[in-house]
Amino acid sequence: MSKVIAIFGAGPGLGASVARHFGRQGFRVALVARRRPNLDALVEDLAGHGIEAAGFTADLSRPTDVPALIADIRHHFGRIDVIEYGPFSTDQVLAPAVRTDATLLEKGIPMFLLTPVEVVRAMLPEWKERGDGAFLLTTGITAVHPVPGLSGLAPLGSAVRNYLYSLHGELADTGIYAGTLSVGATIARSELSALIARTGTTAEFPVVDPDDLAAQYWDMYTRRDRIEQLYPAPAG
Repeated sequence: MSKVIAIFGAGPGLGASVARHFGRQGFRVALVARRRPNLDALVEDLAGHGIEAAGFTADLSRPTDVPALIADIRHHFGRIDVIEYGPFSTDQVLAPAVRTDATLLEKGIPMFLLTPVEVVRAMLPEWKERGDGAFLLTTGITAVHPVPGLSGLAPLGSAVRNYLYSLHGELADTGIYAGTLSVGATIARSELSALIARTGTTAEFPVVDPDDLAAQYWDMYTRRDRIEQLYPAPAG
């Protein structure tokens, strides 16, 4: 039975590129997002590339829904081998710390901290039994290097990155890999890049092709030789 990658927060940017990259390597693809029309369009696109895929609607701000969602994906595909977690929210637009308040952070906690933790908890029994599995977490570079004027939900990225680092160390001898890709760029073809274009906002970061990031994720997954990949890579 061929392996399965489940992409949480599947969209037209990084999610689509990860789906195509892993699909070309023989993976079947589960796509998780809020809107059914977008999922159907992506499933159709992948089918045109000869990749088996199915879409699952979910609100990732509801961590209590995770067990049922994982069960639905398993029922359809029979297994889950890799999770890529990188949902988008319009609240992710970075704002100064002096304008960040408790309401914004509280609203983001479920999607960007609680739900990924629940996804891992739901997957660990299967992965431990198999002695293999991978959780790939996408965060912004501000979770690694705080920048004045660019706070907003970045503290939540730092929190889940902290969890990921602990998880990686605890699972290192089990065959299960946990790694994070921290992106300091606007991802082309993504919902965020479309939002920037609509609002006329000046992007704070360079633009990256999501196909390049998907290739980095594949390298991380296959090599399993690092906890974190930064993009752009630090000089030197």
